Amino acid sequence: MAQHASSSPGTSTSPGAPSSPGASSSAGASPGAPGASPRRRRARLTDGPLPILAAAVLWGTTGTAGSMAPSGAPAPAIGAASLTLGGLLLLLTTRGAWRLFTAATGAEQRLLAVGALAVAGYPLTFYPAVARTGAAVAAVIALGSAPVFTGLLAWATGQARPTARWAVATLAAVTGCAVLVLGPQLTGSPAHMDTAGIALAALAGLSYAVYSLLGGRLIGRGHPSAAVMGAMFGAAGLLVLPVLLATGTAWLATVRGAAVALHLAVLPTFLAYRLFGHGLRHTPASVATTLTLAEAAVAALLGITVLGERLPVVSWCGLAVLSLGLALLTVPGRPGRRGSR
Repeated sequence: MAQHASSSPGTSTSPGAPSSPGASSSAGASPGAPGASPRRRRARLTDGPLPILAAAVLWGTTGTAGSMAPSGAPAPAIGAASLTLGGLLLLLTTRGAWRLFTAATGAEQRLLAVGALAVAGYPLTFYPAVARTGAAVAAVIALGSAPVFTGLLAWATGQARPTARWAVATLAAVTGCAVLVLGPQLTGSPAHMDTAGIALAALAGLSYAVYSLLGGRLIGRGHPSAAVMGAMFGAAGLLVLPVLLATGTAWLATVRGAAVALHLAVLPTFLAYRLFGHGLRHTPASVATTLTLAEAAVAALLGITVLGERLPVVSWCGLAVLSLGLALLTVPGRPGRRGSR
């Protein structure tokens, strides 16, 4: 997501959202249910997991793009600019987003307001966590805690029940993500740990989970996913506008600064959330947030190919484990015997 800072020059973090009318009632449901025809399994794959993975690929470019910003651009300002510009672009170009503010019931308007606060709260907790613990540690905690929070909250609110497949895939993906991002620290000097910073990073993951579930609930009530995303992120963009103004906007007047801001606003925010909203209509929140861990892999590979970074062997092992966890959730399940789980 464009509002995230990088965990290294090429590593970033991001968010996901919940189930809706087309999603499975089980948190770990496979895109291709047993007994489904090959055509139906392919349709479920392209409607759900693949758009979410495509969004994660776009989010994975945020760290590399952010590292190219002018040296005087504060990290919170970069995140606030991407959310403000991208959020308003979603709001202004999405049919029905404006109408949602007035057409929604009172209860739905409260869900929308709390969801927007949660979206805005992510950068306000994540960036202080980066300052206290370092980008790598904050990224792992925020990315890794989000799927867990989402699954537990969905279970507690009765929206979905975690399955063994989701639990195993999430454990593998979170472990692989941690090893991938923290590989340099594991093979060198240990990273500095700060209790307050760890708590702030966990709050960032919780913010992600909260707005994902609330957005999914609105989608589940029949509102178009694009309108929900447009309204929620547009409101959040207005909420973080004071942060952008307070941290300074001089860097936006430079060619490099404007190019970075436009990239983050159009691709990882506007386009990514269009794709993500489409995928959310057919994918449970707990599965979606686990799939977005692919962002860490994309960011690491971009760091190698674009920024010339090097990964230790242990990080490559983490990348392999992360890929296996994502494949377990993405690849349609094979038809089994009747009554098998």
